[in-house]
Amino acid sequence: MNPQTTTEITLPARSALSGLVGDTPVLRISDPLTPADRGFWAKLEGFNPGGIKDRPGLYMVERARARGDLRPGARIIESTSGTLGLGLALAGMVYGHPVTLVTDPGLERSMTQLLTTYGAQVDVVSEPHPTGGWQQARRERVAQLMAQHPGSWCPDQYNNPDNTTAYTPLALELASALGHIDVLVCSVGTGGHSAGVSRVLQALYPELKLVGVDTIGSTIFGQPARTRLMRGLGSSIYPRNVAYDNFSEVHWVAPAEAVWTCRRLAASHYATGGWSVGAVALVAGWLARTLPADTKIAAIFPDGPQRYLGTVYDDDYCAAHGLLDSPPPAEPEVIGRLDEKEVSRWTRCTTVVDPLTLSRPAQEHGAAELPEFDTQEEGDR
Repeated sequence: MNPQTTTEITLPARSALSGLVGDTPVLRISDPLTPADRGFWAKLEGFNPGGIKDRPGLYMVERARARGDLRPGARIIESTSGTLGLGLALAGMVYGHPVTLVTDPGLERSMTQLLTTYGAQVDVVSEPHPTGGWQQARRERVAQLMAQHPGSWCPDQYNNPDNTTAYTPLALELASALGHIDVLVCSVGTGGHSAGVSRVLQALYPELKLVGVDTIGSTIFGQPARTRLMRGLGSSIYPRNVAYDNFSEVHWVAPAEAVWTCRRLAASHYATGGWSVGAVALVAGWLARTLPADTKIAAIFPDGPQRYLGTVYDDDYCAAHGLLDSPPPAEPEVIGRLDEKEVSRWTRCTTVVDPLTLSRPAQEHGAAELPEFDTQEEGDR
């Protein structure tokens, strides 16, 4: 037997786990989202064991260990709506750390079961904070648990720069696969993958345009915070990892529009995913239809469909929430300023700034005040 083969077989299983992350496939998406002679390229991050958040889950833990912020065997504690939890569970297994994930009752039962199966402890807060909603309740619970576990570490994904740097390999994979990219389409939640991938690709291709995709009811790009049905993108806070200067434009998408696109993708390309995938594909398809035919468009699909069998792909759930009424419009509504009005359907704005720098609050333009909390989950996946 080949000695090299023997070595590979006898390695401890966990030493090879991190090798399962990355090098995800790229798929051409065309008809029916675009004419047959048009299309865009989708980076299928659902082929990672737990989705796109495996990348920062592993990298944030690796870097924290290297700096000494996370000591050997110390507990990792973080708030999550699911997919980052899978990445942290993987990282805990690879590096030998117990993992506690704080979430809320909105987390799907299947995701809770999966996280516990992978060895993580799932702590579910029972009541929202009276003024800060579920997010503040989870943050306070994280602080309590860290006090109970001296030496524990919280990744703080919204503000951790390692969350952005973790996506450098993804950017290089795209560049290698496509050779040149004119437009990159990304969903935005913590801001990590849009910032990390665009930073590398804009250095390689200085003319590259970054198009952000958010959900209605999210404050990331200056809209009022509302209860949000879509999980995994959007936020009711202003994550500091969002690279506002990198964006050429932003689109907001409504849940029914994302559901229609997810289902059309599934029926035509087999590759599909959750809310973020539907929203990104809707926008990327429109860009492919309207930009010059030789424009090379890349879109990042953060996950696969498995987590959403009880929501996006469940007829009863979608009917109960009015998500099966009709296809999305052929093109987005356009506004000239991020806070010009409160949007309720697919909408586009080509002037992107950090909303904290806007000279006038959104309520002066007919929208409601921007609170610092929401009753729905944040876009931390």
